[in-house]
Amino acid sequence: MSMLKEGRATKPVPVAHEGRPTTTGNKALMLEEALIFELGAHDTTGVDIAPAPQVHSRLGGLERRKPIALPGLSEPETVRHYTRLSRQNYGIDLGFFPLGSCTMKHNPRLNEKVARMPGFADIHPLAPVSTVQGALGVIHELAEWLKTLTGMAAVAMSPKAGAHGELCGLLAIRAALEARGDARSVVLVPESAHGTNPATAAFCGYAVEDIPATAEGRVDLAALEERLGPDVAAVMITNPNTCGLFERDLKRMADAVHAAGALVYCDGANFNAIVGRVRPGDLGVDAMHINLHKTFSTPHGGGGPGSGPVVFSEALAPFAPLPFVEKTEDGYVLIEEETAGEHHAGSFGRMVAFHGQMGMFTRALTYIMSHGADGLRQVSGDAVLNANYILRSLEGVLDAPFAASGPCMHEALFSDRGMAEGFTTLDIAKGLIDEGFHPMTVYFPLVVHGAMLVEPTETESKAALDQFITAFRSVAERAKAGDEALKSAPHFAPRRRLDETLAARKPVLVWTEPQAVAEAAE
Repeated sequence: MSMLKEGRATKPVPVAHEGRPTTTGNKALMLEEALIFELGAHDTTGVDIAPAPQVHSRLGGLERRKPIALPGLSEPETVRHYTRLSRQNYGIDLGFFPLGSCTMKHNPRLNEKVARMPGFADIHPLAPVSTVQGALGVIHELAEWLKTLTGMAAVAMSPKAGAHGELCGLLAIRAALEARGDARSVVLVPESAHGTNPATAAFCGYAVEDIPATAEGRVDLAALEERLGPDVAAVMITNPNTCGLFERDLKRMADAVHAAGALVYCDGANFNAIVGRVRPGDLGVDAMHINLHKTFSTPHGGGGPGSGPVVFSEALAPFAPLPFVEKTEDGYVLIEEETAGEHHAGSFGRMVAFHGQMGMFTRALTYIMSHGADGLRQVSGDAVLNANYILRSLEGVLDAPFAASGPCMHEALFSDRGMAEGFTTLDIAKGLIDEGFHPMTVYFPLVVHGAMLVEPTETESKAALDQFITAFRSVAERAKAGDEALKSAPHFAPRRRLDETLAARKPVLVWTEPQAVAEAAE
């Protein structure tokens, strides 16, 4: 079966081994779902509304001249459509989600219950401070936990996600350098850092230079020290890094960076592997974002919601953004531009209009308080144990380029080395879909050819890991043996494999009514 040469998913192509095709295109509970525009008609509606009264238009010539062309469906039709679509999605509530560098852990339902309490879910960011003392208390207590867990002096709660947190950290670094009259133009980013790091530095106006990795997958300390100079503003280090390894020389790196007058930004997206065990502040980090939607279980992906608080060292604390919550004898107050005064006059400004993502704050604090300090320590230990179990269970069938570099942290990294001619990482990923698993992260990090990055998190049982390992091993052995069926996988998913390059370059994002239907409607 050939690959579909279209940017939008099309209907399954019947193949011989799938048996007799059905009249509807459905296969039992695997339902063939049309687009909502193809289901609903423009001249139908699910509700009865009285005709609008004829009134003088105040739109100044901007009235709509054509029908809006939205599909009309009844309530049962609408509910069934979206329910059927949801059955075609893979989610953490269905099975193991092995995406590396994403920490797709189970989200306890207790967190959701707390986030939906009216006092948290129904408040407005402009509500009087006296009426939202409980919510401000949640923000303040979570902030204290984050400072304690990282060993840092201050925290900005408002950044909305990891990359937003990176921007916040670099803006604080730039403000600190400008305050001392030290204009610097370069940010150093190791090869093992997350891809957003160089993008963020460039967005801030810095020139970005790479620092190579050693053969064992860690930052080349000698290369870093050699490049440091009066033009370097900061070094952005991901720790644990994208090779799944802890940067054990981070303190030495930080000392060298500080001696050169620069500052250290740490990408904390992988904090899940070390929380409760290592305090980045003790390693010389000046700023680090923490993805609440990874480390502390809250929902992840789909474009939001996210939350990426940034912790700061004493050197950067005076430049942290507004607003923040402060506890006084009379309760909690918001420190904003009007109330910052002299004790926070160095702030570079603010990242967002208001105070951050309240739903993420309540979920994260619930998770932290449910576990306690000892539980958080166990979380990181179990995450690392699970990752090493996968690494050692599969290194005999898959190439693990850094298996000899010591224990991995939260994720196990494999390459496509050893596959039969013409077989790729993508074939293995698509084969895993047929086995009932969402694929791992593929082709990242870029330092490994055909990378496959697997993160089991601490929330998966040994039985779940064993099932995944068995499936992964089976697909890898098929790729090594040259099983041609893998090149057209998945075969049992609602949609076939697409031409992903064409889909990325020429996506079909808007439904267009077929010409024949449009002419008939006229």
